Amino acid sequence: MTDIEFEFLRGYLKQRSGLALTAEKHYLLESRLMPVCRRFKLSGFSDLVGCLRLSRDGAIERAVVEAMTTNETFFFRDRTPFDLFRDVLLPQALAARAGQRRLRIWCAAASSGQEPYSLAMMLAEAGPRLAGWRVELVATDLSTEVLEKAKLGLYNQFEVQRGLPVQLMLKHFEQVGEQWRIAQSLRDMVDFRPLNLLHPFEQLGTFDIVYCRNVLIYFDTVTKADVLRRIAEQLAPDGAVLLGAAETVIGITDTLAPDTDNRGLYRHGRALAAGAAAAPAFQPAVRRAVR
Repeated sequence: MTDIEFEFLRGYLKQRSGLALTAEKHYLLESRLMPVCRRFKLSGFSDLVGCLRLSRDGAIERAVVEAMTTNETFFFRDRTPFDLFRDVLLPQALAARAGQRRLRIWCAAASSGQEPYSLAMMLAEAGPRLAGWRVELVATDLSTEVLEKAKLGLYNQFEVQRGLPVQLMLKHFEQVGEQWRIAQSLRDMVDFRPLNLLHPFEQLGTFDIVYCRNVLIYFDTVTKADVLRRIAEQLAPDGAVLLGAAETVIGITDTLAPDTDNRGLYRHGRALAAGAAAAPAFQPAVRRAVR
């Protein structure tokens, strides 16, 4: 791969996916995209770049972006965001949304489904407390390939052993040959949709809780600030955002700010600055219609 080809591909990926590759990622780009060349019978990177310049083949364009997407995930990853859901966010929602009996959750980088299915299991474990509630769990990802895997809800032995307590595996999964499939009732709880976070997403409607974890680390500061600003616009005034363990809003945007009472949670920056303590969490909010 020549330096000119590398610079074109780096710019192409930044524009299409937000991925900010540094100059030393030359080898990573080669190793991820050479299989794409072989798959589409291209002679090499010059041929690949030519196809992308001409926008000749949408399948090649999607394959290039998806090849560079990191889909590392596992059930109950980093545990703390799920403890916060169980111990803080869900109890607050049950109290404050009792009149509406509606809760909307968005997993903004769902990958192969372990994160939204972890939340679905926690909601199922809540049982009678959510009887009569309308709970919407929307899960999006840039990669259509991993979304198809997520919809199937089928995982190998290694995947179900990563973070998934054995009692939940036995309760919510059935063995299919050498793999494990999550229960149909839980698959039905999750609405998987393709979405590029660089594109508008106001059509998703307003959410009470947003999980946007381990994706902002691949963006530059300007892109991070833009995505966080637009997430804040889709967040109920008293809603909460959870980011990855290595991610923060500090020094990036003031549209969201850390919840000083709960490490790892972020809420509307303006509300916290104005004295969020004066307003109890999860007050009922007027919502935009979901189209």
